[in-house]
Amino acid sequence: MDSKSEPHQALFVGFTSRLIRVKQDVDLMVLTGGQGPPLVLLHGHPQTHAMWHRVAPQLARHYSLVMIDLRGYGDSSRPIGDRDHSAYSRRTMAGDVVGVMDQLGYERFAVLAHDRGARVAHRLGLDHASRVTRLVLLDIAPTLSMYRQTSEAFARAYWHWFFLIQPKPLPERLIESDPAAYVRDLMGSRRGGLSLFDPRALAEYIRCMTRPGSAHGVCEDYRASASIDLVHDQASLDAGDALEMPVHVIWGEHGVIQQCFKPLQSWAPFARTLSGCALPCGHYIAEEMPEQLVEQVIRFLD
Repeated sequence: MDSKSEPHQALFVGFTSRLIRVKQDVDLMVLTGGQGPPLVLLHGHPQTHAMWHRVAPQLARHYSLVMIDLRGYGDSSRPIGDRDHSAYSRRTMAGDVVGVMDQLGYERFAVLAHDRGARVAHRLGLDHASRVTRLVLLDIAPTLSMYRQTSEAFARAYWHWFFLIQPKPLPERLIESDPAAYVRDLMGSRRGGLSLFDPRALAEYIRCMTRPGSAHGVCEDYRASASIDLVHDQASLDAGDALEMPVHVIWGEHGVIQQCFKPLQSWAPFARTLSGCALPCGHYIAEEMPEQLVEQVIRFLD
């Protein structure tokens, strides 16, 4: 179904937005545009597909872009979480992506994904290997590695990883008391502060966090990563499963991933064909260094 015009339409001139139903109670906001081979873009927390506004126009000259708001985020549905958090697991979200691409008529596609979206992309590449041609993962180490190698420095920098997984309704209630402050405080605490972001994009992140059910959706996202996702990832590792398609990892040399982990070494057990590099920025690569990111993506995908 088509959606009404979005308030951030000026960020994506020439793109088309629509809601696509992937399950009986789940509609995903999807933005499409461009020409060429299909490329799925998946955002991070606490953002939406608006985070791609600085790279989408350039990428659209080479690829047919499919930008998706993950369930629980943006203008997508926010289903109620279940006891084992499977409604927000990476496996479920990967299935959402496949559902979108099926309805758009794309059998095989590449993926560019950041932060939470990159974790979805990891599971997507494992569970639906025949569908994914190449993966570009932005500023993450594997979820298993990040939880099992937690240090004081990591816990202080990524405090929200441990806050959001607390039992409901504590974190939901605290976020809902001032969702705009949550977005500003979280995103503004990293290198560069809020000055990195286009005010229109920042307004979108805040608007979407104030939507009913947003706090529950993002908390369930993180609760799943700290529980059922770890079970799935360990099972894949124990079975000797790894990403079969080429994987390119990019991280910010001034970010937490660089400071607390060895990205390529961390990813080596999870991918058969691996490359990667750091860019001279922080966590929000697509908004901090869009030209350099586009160059890396095109070089890798082509």
